[in-house]
Amino acid sequence: MWAFRELAGLLWRGLPLDRYYLGWMGNEEGNRYDPGLRITPPAIPVASQYAYAVGLAYASRYRKEEAVTVAFTGDGGTSEGDFHESLNAAGVFKLPIVFVVQNNQWAISVPRSRQTASETIAQKAVAYGIRGIQVDGNDILAMYAASKEAVEVARSGGGPTLIEAYTYRLGDHTTSDDARRYRLTAEAKKWEARDPLVRTMKLLYARGVLDDKGTETIWEEARQAVEDAVSAAESAPPPSLEDVFQYTFEDLPPSLAEQLDALRGERQ
Repeated sequence: MWAFRELAGLLWRGLPLDRYYLGWMGNEEGNRYDPGLRITPPAIPVASQYAYAVGLAYASRYRKEEAVTVAFTGDGGTSEGDFHESLNAAGVFKLPIVFVVQNNQWAISVPRSRQTASETIAQKAVAYGIRGIQVDGNDILAMYAASKEAVEVARSGGGPTLIEAYTYRLGDHTTSDDARRYRLTAEAKKWEARDPLVRTMKLLYARGVLDDKGTETIWEEARQAVEDAVSAAESAPPPSLEDVFQYTFEDLPPSLAEQLDALRGERQ
């Protein structure tokens, strides 16, 4: 279960980039994913995806599947009731689920210190009787190891894990945000050297796995992939008027059927 930050994970699972773009262009067709990918459309209300994830994990165990559900949210999500209710239910039923909190220190303009008085987010797991660990969220290998272990624990019947990925949001929250209004530039500057991409590239260079030519090739391939995905998304058929009324009810209620007929009449 994802919110709206897990693009890298979605691509790793196999989601075509053009479908991701299509969804953000306002075409809901872009949020209809291949069931074989076993990923869900984004949950926009903060932390609501945790509650859905608990339901999926419960269903997986009921069906005697070996699946493990992984759900993501930001540090701001820990201030929502859905977060606490979900961890409580997961702990009570010992569900096969991994909760990941991307603690980037800021919930838009609200610092973590104003979100919670607890020393860490990971320690919140103690109250619900589940495992809780804090990981350097800017260390790709550390996150991989922690996530792999948490999934193995869940799959073997050991119950949930709460992973706090300790990181930092270098950029603005959104294109309409200006982080300079509420945080020090020096603070963000300090974290730039810890950027996970920079650190990973340094490691690959040091191990001889990557060099300047390889880096240039990767960036060129990425640019081309993005351009192709944008072209595919922009050339997709636009949603129809009927789409507004579909996919919610099996049988369209009379009131909506009347509205649809009226709109069709106006269009004609």
